[in-house]
Amino acid sequence: MIREIIKGCQHRHRQSQKKLYKMFYAYGMSITLRYADSRDQAAQTLNDAFMKVFTNIDQYDINRPFKPWLRRIIINTAINHFHRHANEPQEERLEAARNAVSTSETITSGINYAEIIDMVQELSPAYRTVFNLHVIEGFKHKEIAEMLDISVGTSKSNLSKAKHNLQAILEKNFI
Repeated sequence: MIREIIKGCQHRHRQSQKKLYKMFYAYGMSITLRYADSRDQAAQTLNDAFMKVFTNIDQYDINRPFKPWLRRIIINTAINHFHRHANEPQEERLEAARNAVSTSETITSGINYAEIIDMVQELSPAYRTVFNLHVIEGFKHKEIAEMLDISVGTSKSNLSKAKHNLQAILEKNFI
């Protein structure tokens, strides 16, 4: 079934594109939400990614799994979005929370997926992007540095700060 839909997309059939979009929308949103500031921004990033998919579907090898190919396009689109907005002024919302909270208690309450995404979205774009690429996607710091055009040291520093800020957010929200 997926092969038929992809072949239809390769022939630019709108119905096939619509089917593919609906089939992978939730999967794509689960990725873009981790990188975006908001649900609207995640949806925009996902729509941009699907435009790239439909534009470049002829490059997809039908003999390989589709999901990893799609995932890579979605992640690259999120990184492109990060680059476009990297120079916009960002406020450090968590600085006060980070300095105000100093507890070593372990948080054991159940946290659902939506709450985790909300907390990750509170991170600055630079911290959030490195956190997602390293922790969620499994990229090495050298790879992240190349993708984001930053140094390996900056990647490591951003990850450390992201983890520290997430800990502060967890403590603020669940203690």
